[in-house]
Amino acid sequence: MPLNAEFLPAAEKASRRLLIMLHGLGDSSEGYRWLPDGLDLPWLNYLLVNGPDPYYGGFSWFDYPDNMTPGILRSRQLLFSLLDEWQAKGFPASEITLGGFSQGSLLTADVGLRHPRRLAGLLCISGWIFEMKTLLQELSPAARQQRMLVSHGKFDPLIPCDKVREQARELQAAGLNVQWREFPKDHSIYGSEEIGVIRKFIAEGYGCESGPQ
Repeated sequence: MPLNAEFLPAAEKASRRLLIMLHGLGDSSEGYRWLPDGLDLPWLNYLLVNGPDPYYGGFSWFDYPDNMTPGILRSRQLLFSLLDEWQAKGFPASEITLGGFSQGSLLTADVGLRHPRRLAGLLCISGWIFEMKTLLQELSPAARQQRMLVSHGKFDPLIPCDKVREQARELQAAGLNVQWREFPKDHSIYGSEEIGVIRKFIAEGYGCESGPQ
């Protein structure tokens, strides 16, 4: 079955720029309806996607922490299909930013670095890389053209910052365009400071270096 998603149109009606946002474990699209106001990018459309599995009132993308592989492989294919669907609707890959938090961050890297076309950016918040060795072997030809922001909390109790920092360095060593940012946070988004970094990263992907216009 296709993924359930909520489309929030840009204030600028003709815009084809799109942020596809993937939530974390137990969350849903409802948890990210603040994004248009928070980012304040009037030319950006939003697609807030629910994971395929019900999970305590929200959704998940894969089983955690055990037996993750089957769910990740399934969600990977569902997200590839979702990207194809929205490209067919007139949103080119180069105009799509793929982003996610925690489980959604893992899938952003997993899908984005395998995708055959360059996206506007990959936004990975408080997540980690699944099977790094396999991912590096399966990078698409477009992977080294992808822009990628990896942000994490120094005090994250669920996913240790040291582990993710080392993974970011490994991606950089493989020649990928990865920006690494640490914040004094736990497993969360660090308010206006991190939102500002995210806004700048997204805007630069569309040639809008000054952010909101």
